Amino acid sequence: MYKILRKEQLNEQVVLIEIDAPYIAAKAEPGQFVIIRSDELGERTPFTIADFDREKGSITVIYQVIGASTMRLAKLGKGDSILDVAGPLGVATEYEPNVKRVAVIGGGVGCAIAYPQAKKLFGMGVQVDMIAGFRNKDIIILEKEMKAASTDLYICTDDGSYGYKGFVTNKLQELIDCGAHYDEVIAIGPVPMMKFICKVTEPYGIKTLVSLNPIMVDGTGMCGCCRVRVGGKIKYACVDGPDFDGHQVDFDELMKRNSTYKEQEADHICRLTGGVR
Repeated sequence: MYKILRKEQLNEQVVLIEIDAPYIAAKAEPGQFVIIRSDELGERTPFTIADFDREKGSITVIYQVIGASTMRLAKLGKGDSILDVAGPLGVATEYEPNVKRVAVIGGGVGCAIAYPQAKKLFGMGVQVDMIAGFRNKDIIILEKEMKAASTDLYICTDDGSYGYKGFVTNKLQELIDCGAHYDEVIAIGPVPMMKFICKVTEPYGIKTLVSLNPIMVDGTGMCGCCRVRVGGKIKYACVDGPDFDGHQVDFDELMKRNSTYKEQEADHICRLTGGVR
């Protein structure tokens, strides 16, 4: 059992929990994830480690309440215990030596995954331009934390209610057009966002790393559910990733696979909430 040390509602749908998990915290690195099962009836669900504290022995997970399993997890509060937390899983992000300037881009709740990347690079002395995109002002998360982990932070909102009006792709293109020379771009968020970030960077030959979130069950490479096509070859996000060269990823196939169980998930939510479809 893993005790919840802190719970914070970041916006209407996004929740932060800090979990007492000293063995995981001792080895966790940016880019890795854990698989959580809230209780005996809960599914095994992967969550990227948003932060960790080795001295305190805790890890932080930030998630969006969007499906049946996250709804079950959201019912737990500070002092409650989670049944299973397995990790750290996946390959930690590998940073290129001698990089001087990197753009770290997060979309929505993906900013929770982009934040530790920016924090790590900034701590290494790299110039970090962080671009964070949200639909509107009301759902912005982690602004203070992202600002502290970057040289420059650009908040983008689709409707212009806060910061830059437009998509993260527009802001990235604007920065490149204004002379920003990036050694690398790290993009984490909705699959369409990552796809179009890669379309922006590809003509310039800028290495672009993306973090993929395909359907996953066991997290150890045995089930094969998290397979993705990278450079024409099958890879498994849980053991080969979750980071991949974005210019090699078949995003269209990934989007199709991610929508496989939408009907079943909707039925499960209806049963859980007592609703009618």
